[in-house]
Amino acid sequence: MTLATKPQRDIAPEHQMVKDADEQSIRPLSLNEFIGQKKTRENLKVFIDAAKSRQEPLDHVLLFGPPGLGKTTLAQIIAKELNVGFRATSGPVISKAGDLAAILTNLQPNDVLFIDEIHRLNAAVEEILYPAMEDRQLDLIIGEGPAARSVRIDLPPFTLVAATTRSGLITRPLRERFGIPLRLEFYAPEELAQIVARGSKIVGMDITPEGAFEIAKRSRGTPRIAGRLTRRVRDFAHVDGGKKVDAKAADAALLKLEVDAQGLDSMDRKYMRCIAENYGGGPVGIETIAAALSEQRDVLEETIEPYLLQCGLIVRTPRGRMISDAGFKYLGLPLPGNLKDRQLALMVDLPDTGDIS
Repeated sequence: MTLATKPQRDIAPEHQMVKDADEQSIRPLSLNEFIGQKKTRENLKVFIDAAKSRQEPLDHVLLFGPPGLGKTTLAQIIAKELNVGFRATSGPVISKAGDLAAILTNLQPNDVLFIDEIHRLNAAVEEILYPAMEDRQLDLIIGEGPAARSVRIDLPPFTLVAATTRSGLITRPLRERFGIPLRLEFYAPEELAQIVARGSKIVGMDITPEGAFEIAKRSRGTPRIAGRLTRRVRDFAHVDGGKKVDAKAADAALLKLEVDAQGLDSMDRKYMRCIAENYGGGPVGIETIAAALSEQRDVLEETIEPYLLQCGLIVRTPRGRMISDAGFKYLGLPLPGNLKDRQLALMVDLPDTGDIS
């Protein structure tokens, strides 16, 4: 199977923000600076303060949720709040047990080890990680054949902070070894407006509260997208003479990026119009849509559909995708006369087995 190359979109949360020069300065450095995720922050502060007062390492932390919500930032903040070292790696990079052993044996006492995308960890490596998390020991096999022998290595106390965007792919034994599981939720526009205002100040863009809110409400509830759109609006403002960015200026810049008032871009609209105009609103199979748009299936499922489903603009049914009533209203198209009948038939006649088309 050929891996699809995801399209480069300004509103794609999968973008790694390290590509932007301003990233390190925009990231908050403490829990007090971190905006949003109120419950998560409050609980995390309690756990960190308790660990510091007992002079013990923090229990292992699992951060899960959609991309771009601040999992990596929170991992770095945990290390700073604990005043310990921070080591970062990712699941696909650790391909064999020796790689994990090299990382763990180089940790200092109470250090934070951050593993991003831990659901992509090799199964054999995951087995080695279990005793390391529970007993602070590594069990390794040295040599091959009759000369092979088992070696047990004691590890310093450490905190594993793991992040994943696909929590359902984490095995149950691994999930149960994390004492602090934390789910990150999408942000409210008011929270994102604060993030935009803070980021604008750091990158030197003069923006009004109305301008910040205009960017925030088009950011799909995701700080990473808000930061990226803020930098692109700054570019337009800079070329325009560095004027103060108000709601009108932000709107004009975002429309040039083809990001509309609801946060949808040209790819989203192309996807919806394909179903609405070519297939009468659906249902139509995902493979058919992918062929019609000349895109890979996983690009549609992972990049385009999640936000459209969140907004209620499309519907997944056992027979395929459909445009909802709200989707037709968004597109400015009249509802097909038999749309309600088709929707009702799908809900009544077919079991909910997932989209198999």
